[in-house]
Amino acid sequence: MINRLQERCIREDQTTLKLELDYKLGAYSGTDCAGIRQINEFMYFDGHELIGYIGICEFGGADTPLEVNGMVHPEYRRQGVFGTLSRLVMAEWRRRSPKSMLLLNDRKSVIGQTFIQGTGARYHHSEHEMYLQKNRSEIHNDLEGIVFRKATNADAWEIHRQNAIYFGGKPGEETTSDLMEGMILPEEEEKRGMTIYLAEVDNQVIGKVHIQLSPGIGGIYGLGVLPEYRGKGYGRAIILKAIEKLKEANAGDIMLQVAVENANALMLYQSCGFVETSTMDYYELN
Repeated sequence: MINRLQERCIREDQTTLKLELDYKLGAYSGTDCAGIRQINEFMYFDGHELIGYIGICEFGGADTPLEVNGMVHPEYRRQGVFGTLSRLVMAEWRRRSPKSMLLLNDRKSVIGQTFIQGTGARYHHSEHEMYLQKNRSEIHNDLEGIVFRKATNADAWEIHRQNAIYFGGKPGEETTSDLMEGMILPEEEEKRGMTIYLAEVDNQVIGKVHIQLSPGIGGIYGLGVLPEYRGKGYGRAIILKAIEKLKEANAGDIMLQVAVENANALMLYQSCGFVETSTMDYYELN
């Protein structure tokens, strides 16, 4: 039902949505039901027809903002549907978390920009969505010795530490508990369809990458190389190895997202055969 509405909106508007439906489905199907402790889905119906949807996503640790994206059926716009749903989202946000919230909007969506301006949210950052060209020449990895090791819950601190280095935040102090509140637990993420790999050379961790396989689409996220190992071609080696993993899993398309201002990463991905397909703007509410 949500997928059908998403397809209609994308076809009508020629824009991108970032609803993370497959990731959420994995959370709901988890054995510990962790994904349903909070309300993440808000839907508006006309009879039995779904005409509006807003979803909340919560990635990363305790310091990571909530992400919100939604849509309204083209024939039901400017009738207060999105406003009603957004008020429910705001109430849930105030109820559950003191952290900030990011409102997402495809840069080409004028109606989305107009709505966000009315919320008082301030521009935070933008990300390009990039897809691997299918007709590209095969690019070979010139570096040998890179090993991918699937992360376990015992690696939660290392994942947390690297995320703080790459994406900002506070690494804090190492804990002996694998279940420290707010940390990403790799084994739980895998149940939701996101597999985290630590990249190693000579048994030393040099970086990481997160890989997600949705129906027909493979995603590459959270990629980074530790500062002391940069400038040696490891970033390129990790991205090529991630592509290899997704191809082995029969991913039809392979995509990733990169911050617009991250020129080095953008050039790296372009050199590996990725092209920009859309730009998502993020606006922050505190």
